Amino acid sequence: MKLLSYDLDRCKGLEMDAVAVNEEGIPYFFKGDHLYKGFHGLAELSNESFAELDDHHHLGHVDAAFHMHFEDNPDDHDRMFFFLDNKVFSFYKHKLEAGYPKDISEVFPGIPNDLDAAVECPHPECANDSVIFFKGDEIYHYDLKSKAVEEKEFKSMPNCTSAFRFMEHYYCFHGHMFSKFDPKTGEVHGKYPKEARDYFMRCSKFSPDSDHVEREQCSRVHLDAITSDDAGNIYAFRGHHYLRKDDNDTLTSDTIENDFKELHSEVDAAFSYENHLYLIKNNNLYVYRVGEPHIHLDGYPKPVTEELGIEGPIDAAFVCEDHHIAHIIKGNQMYDVELKVTPRKAGNERPIGPFKRVDTAMCGPGGVKVIIGNHFYHFDSTKLLSSARSLPEQHKVSLELFGCDH
Repeated sequence: MKLLSYDLDRCKGLEMDAVAVNEEGIPYFFKGDHLYKGFHGLAELSNESFAELDDHHHLGHVDAAFHMHFEDNPDDHDRMFFFLDNKVFSFYKHKLEAGYPKDISEVFPGIPNDLDAAVECPHPECANDSVIFFKGDEIYHYDLKSKAVEEKEFKSMPNCTSAFRFMEHYYCFHGHMFSKFDPKTGEVHGKYPKEARDYFMRCSKFSPDSDHVEREQCSRVHLDAITSDDAGNIYAFRGHHYLRKDDNDTLTSDTIENDFKELHSEVDAAFSYENHLYLIKNNNLYVYRVGEPHIHLDGYPKPVTEELGIEGPIDAAFVCEDHHIAHIIKGNQMYDVELKVTPRKAGNERPIGPFKRVDTAMCGPGGVKVIIGNHFYHFDSTKLLSSARSLPEQHKVSLELFGCDH
């Protein structure tokens, strides 16, 4: 029996059939004939994004999938490959490549049918540019250049029901649990398996034995909003939870509803100004006095248009130290709002430099951090942010902002 989209709740511990990252770095999670795009949101039919899967196959599932990076072969580079029974499909920008589907044995000779999982492994993470295929406890390293197949034995990890590469790390999903593994040896280091919903889904409730601080510290789900107060404490908001890092690098975590009950969940943007936290959700602005507990000011929420002179929703906002200007990012444009004047108006519209979009941003003594997905980019000033023509070096949010070492 086919599952309908309203039967599929990723927060109920589903065992995903396949996981692949698209050309924009967004994970696609496949379950039956549906897929989830990213870390939250409802399931949709896979054939809405990859129509030919259904044209050539009565799609009830995807066995395995991966996104290939192999610049030596332009015909395969930047393609998404799907494996169904004995067939492989190659898609470029959601269009099926000519001649596909083909037999797996034709495209990947030496690789069996009815796979469980597949993941790309570029050099030097593997000895050569490769794909790792999983079928039961059989592991195959397929060399993309020579087409040689090397069978491996990964003793440390369970059989994978799906696998994918994300932020240069490798994850084996087994049921609704996952383990991070070394792609060369299969070794699993650290406290695994872990609950996939804790790290790869934006769910409101988790198992009682979850480590909430570690989950928020090491989650791969992008942040919704981030800011730091005058004392240097960082507040990072994600879904229904937030993480606080004080000036001694001590981390605490709680639900947004517990500490900011008027908001309940899912903050769009945040900034700090004169010992208050300004939190934006949809077209409403909430203001809290910094401290424990966070006191919600009377008269709020107020419309963003009334308080900041710009229509919501807003993607990001930040105020730099010793300034009275809120820098508002909406889409691919940035605006300035002078906070000392009344009424406030958004002006000085300009592009956000080399970015098409951002998830959130914050300003501190070291400059501006612009966060996209699981990486951030550092700029010396807001002027550089709007005038920069190329991306600076990227840094990992979980590691360099919150100290997650796994």
